[in-house]
Amino acid sequence: MFQSMRSAVVVTAAVAVAACASTSFNSTWRNPAAEPGNFKGQKVAALVMSKEQSVRFGAEDALARELTARGMVGIAAYSLIPKELTQDKEKAKEFLEKANVVGVVAMRVVGKDQQVTQSSGGMYWGGPAYATFWGGGYYGWGWGGVYSPGYIQTDTIVSVETLVYSLKQDKLVWAAQSETTNPSKVGPFIHELVTKAAAQMQKEGLIR
Repeated sequence: MFQSMRSAVVVTAAVAVAACASTSFNSTWRNPAAEPGNFKGQKVAALVMSKEQSVRFGAEDALARELTARGMVGIAAYSLIPKELTQDKEKAKEFLEKANVVGVVAMRVVGKDQQVTQSSGGMYWGGPAYATFWGGGYYGWGWGGVYSPGYIQTDTIVSVETLVYSLKQDKLVWAAQSETTNPSKVGPFIHELVTKAAAQMQKEGLIR
């Protein structure tokens, strides 16, 4: 019985944690040598560097939607650059220029770590009275001896590099590194990441 209670608590805690991702930026940087850019109303490519095509396509679609929601014309890079030419720099440049793309928001996972937090369980006694149930007996003391099962919680922390380039200047305009705890699906993960990145970029005058 105690084992089943312990398992239920651990599973419940794990589900609750997995359902709630949180993103924070460790560092951000703005290029002082780059001219202030405003991509509003202009084409900006969403590029997610991943060798897993299904992950890349879904993430680029999500990123493009977020860019469009902020006044840009977000376009998934995979829809502009043929799959077999993705790593051909000159061809990629040719395709983006042909499509009149003026900027790129690139994302790349640079780390994935697991953090384990453990709390040991125990029995906490309130008194020795077992002779009676009421009147100073077991009912009152028993609550002090409830077993606490503790828990083991494993958090997945994903580190992502976000870079914003102006293709007109061919310069890195803005860079950031973030950590997201327990991302579940690509869509919500990208939405949260881009929302926070956009807020920071807006604060620094890069987008309006």
